[in-house]
Amino acid sequence: MEKGSRLSFKLDLQSYTLILALIIIAIIFSVFTGGEFLSSRNLSNLFTQMSVIAVLAIGMTLVIVAGHIDLSVGSIVGLTGGIAAMLQVWQGWSTPLVVLAAIIIGALIGLWQGWWVAYRAVPAFIVTLGGMLIFRGILIGLSDGQTISSLDPSFKNIGTKYLPYLPGYVIVAIAIVLLVAFTMNSRKSKKNMGLLLMPAMVDYGKVVIYSVILIAITYMLNRYYGVPVPFLIVIIVALAFVFITNKTAFGRRIYAIGGNPEAAALSGINIKKNTLSVFIIMGALAGVAGVLLTARLNAATVSAGDSYELDAIAACVIGGTSLMGGKGKIIGALIGALIMASIDNGMSMMNIGAFWQYIVKGLILILAVWVDIVSKNK
Repeated sequence: MEKGSRLSFKLDLQSYTLILALIIIAIIFSVFTGGEFLSSRNLSNLFTQMSVIAVLAIGMTLVIVAGHIDLSVGSIVGLTGGIAAMLQVWQGWSTPLVVLAAIIIGALIGLWQGWWVAYRAVPAFIVTLGGMLIFRGILIGLSDGQTISSLDPSFKNIGTKYLPYLPGYVIVAIAIVLLVAFTMNSRKSKKNMGLLLMPAMVDYGKVVIYSVILIAITYMLNRYYGVPVPFLIVIIVALAFVFITNKTAFGRRIYAIGGNPEAAALSGINIKKNTLSVFIIMGALAGVAGVLLTARLNAATVSAGDSYELDAIAACVIGGTSLMGGKGKIIGALIGALIMASIDNGMSMMNIGAFWQYIVKGLILILAVWVDIVSKNK
């Protein structure tokens, strides 16, 4: 019992440290921007800006947890977004078909890379490094180096539209009800299986805190134009993968493979098949990110998605995902993405040179990896 309590406290402490870091960053930037950083308008822009990296970070968490890396996601974002723009502007495809095509192409790219990694034993670092160059080259070739713009308004709305006020509050109310139901069901299941139960005040106290945060965020966003559609998409994708990683056999297999491949193989887990699946999911989510980026910019360029793979990896590591595999949380990656976006946004508002943004993010990444190594050694 005592051991379980210590473990739970350790995991919670890590999460609370991330949240505390985010709060400190918000306070610092708010002070130096005269409170503008926490204005409804800027928060709306911040959540919209983080959406692309957040979607990539969700997929990258699975890849890293499985013990691999994907350096090609930025190029896949550019390629899928570029193809979506070409199909709509040059070929006249409808928005639903364009979005579906981008996601399918991303998944096929993930299938191709995953095949090399899983079935030909080529290190993911090399496969995806090659992919980063290949897919960028394909984008330049297909677009002939042109910027493709003036997309259909329905496509543009994916990246720029806002949810009306009332539906925003309705979704929050549904989310709170589901959160309470999930907590009750989780406690009941643990009790039936004779597992360690945290005090009811702790579990339901978390529900109250999460509910207050959801209501506060929705209120602040509704003071501007409402909840941004890209942010809503991130929440839906995140919830889906939180469920997959925590409540499905596939999720448990990924953690087992990353934690100890030999033990996973001996327990009957098909490592090749699951590794392939992880890369397919990563490719599909890169397709989603490509659609979000192109829709937000209302244009596709040959440089779209450049260096996004580094931001996605940094978001995961800052969020507590171990580069050694076997450890990582979707929620942590989202907080990491928000921290990265906040640093970019806040420093831009303070008119700090772009070179400082790179330096600060690089230092934070090194520090996060060092903390992970130290905690692993202990």
